[in-house]
Amino acid sequence: MSIDTKTALLNCAEQAARRRGFDGFSYADLAEGVGIRKASIHHHFATKAALSVALIQRYSAYFATACADIEQSYATGAARLRALIGLYRQSLQDGKSLCLCVVFSTSRESLPAEVITEISRFRLMRISWIEAVFRLGQNDGSIGAVSDPKREAAAALALLEGAQLAARAEENMALFENAMSLLMRRI
Repeated sequence: MSIDTKTALLNCAEQAARRRGFDGFSYADLAEGVGIRKASIHHHFATKAALSVALIQRYSAYFATACADIEQSYATGAARLRALIGLYRQSLQDGKSLCLCVVFSTSRESLPAEVITEISRFRLMRISWIEAVFRLGQNDGSIGAVSDPKREAAAALALLEGAQLAARAEENMALFENAMSLLMRRI
């Protein structure tokens, strides 16, 4: 099944950004990757900022769907936390890639304001969802020593993101797994 040009551009941009960062790809790279003229990209995304907003919005929608699937598939807080860790593990692609939000966050100074707004919205959505997981784990007893679900959710997200950065920097999944063992000890 072939995909439309706009989707192909988003796919190519996401792969490039996740592997090389926001500043590590250009419209010339996308034109080559998709097999179109550079000027044709502007028909779909007038600026790199517009492309980046579209990427984050698409990634947010993907993550929201993935979390809804987790909620449907797993009843306990512990099981949901394990599944979330699995999503972050998968996005690392054996230490060769990062979560799109993490990538964009590392390039904050280069990002237009509207992209920063989308990243903030994404992170708030993640923290809110993780907070609900900690509350569930507190109520069902599947996550130990939960005292402040909101603060613990923010810390858990920071741990997930930081562990991704460390694993990517060294292309060493053991760094991610070691950090995740801190969360896993609670379940």
